[in-house]
Amino acid sequence: MPKRLFYTFILNPAADKGRAACRAGWLKGLVSQRDDAVVMTTAFSGHAEEIARSANTENACLVACGGDGTLHEIVNAVAGTDVAVGIVPIGSANDFLKTFEPHRGVKQEPSFLFGSTTRLVDLGGVSIESGLTRYFVNSLGVGLTGRIARVVKKNRWLKGEPMYVHALLRVLVGYKPLKMHIKITRDDAIIEINEPVFAFSISNGKVEGGKFLIAPDALLADGLLDICILKSIPKLEFFRYVFKYIRGTHISDSKVVYCQASAVEIFLSDPEVMHLDGEVFEGVQGCIRVAVRPLALRVLMDASGHNVE
Repeated sequence: MPKRLFYTFILNPAADKGRAACRAGWLKGLVSQRDDAVVMTTAFSGHAEEIARSANTENACLVACGGDGTLHEIVNAVAGTDVAVGIVPIGSANDFLKTFEPHRGVKQEPSFLFGSTTRLVDLGGVSIESGLTRYFVNSLGVGLTGRIARVVKKNRWLKGEPMYVHALLRVLVGYKPLKMHIKITRDDAIIEINEPVFAFSISNGKVEGGKFLIAPDALLADGLLDICILKSIPKLEFFRYVFKYIRGTHISDSKVVYCQASAVEIFLSDPEVMHLDGEVFEGVQGCIRVAVRPLALRVLMDASGHNVE
């Protein structure tokens, strides 16, 4: 007889610019009549990861109730273990879910998580010269998207698409392409780029920033990461690329390098901003090594016949 699972719902009330706090009563009501579930609320940045690490891992399911940042923290606590991770999407973008279960909206009742099936997905493993090691489940960005994520994090009065448009415009003022040395390791070749780069992303999922189809060919369980590099362009020309990113047509542009690989090395001579799943890391410098971690995360999914890509 299979062992009964215990569900810990980790609620981040600061998600969606604090609007997620309004869902606390609803969530607690959902599990109040169950003896196999509990709701725990985070009180500060990094608290979701602390809760996840301290949870009893035997027969545990940890449910991220927030956005991609909440999921990011929990993933970094349980990556490579048998702990299953669920998602209640009440954040600003919920980008990972747009690839994992694109049919599932924010209004779907999460009760299906109880007794649901799981699927294994890849992760990206990041190691920085300074000693920092992290995982990302959806995307990594250095430079342009890292700086955009920083502005988004600090913004408390906008949400949704206007928030990202505002952040983009703020970042573009004074922005210059970054000097980067990039080494991409593929099965059939090694690609090296040593020139200014306007935008750089590594993706496990397809979507970043709410609606930008940065990696239209990405699959979550193919053992590969999708690299997207926009080479140096005039600043005003970037607005043309914004529409291409939304449609996913940028990958055929002559100024874009788009490929799949198992490992990437980036060297930054100057300190820069990096984001992992929208979580901001400042002052990143030197060598950044990124490698796929195949099937390193078990995720609860809707068992109604929809499959993860």
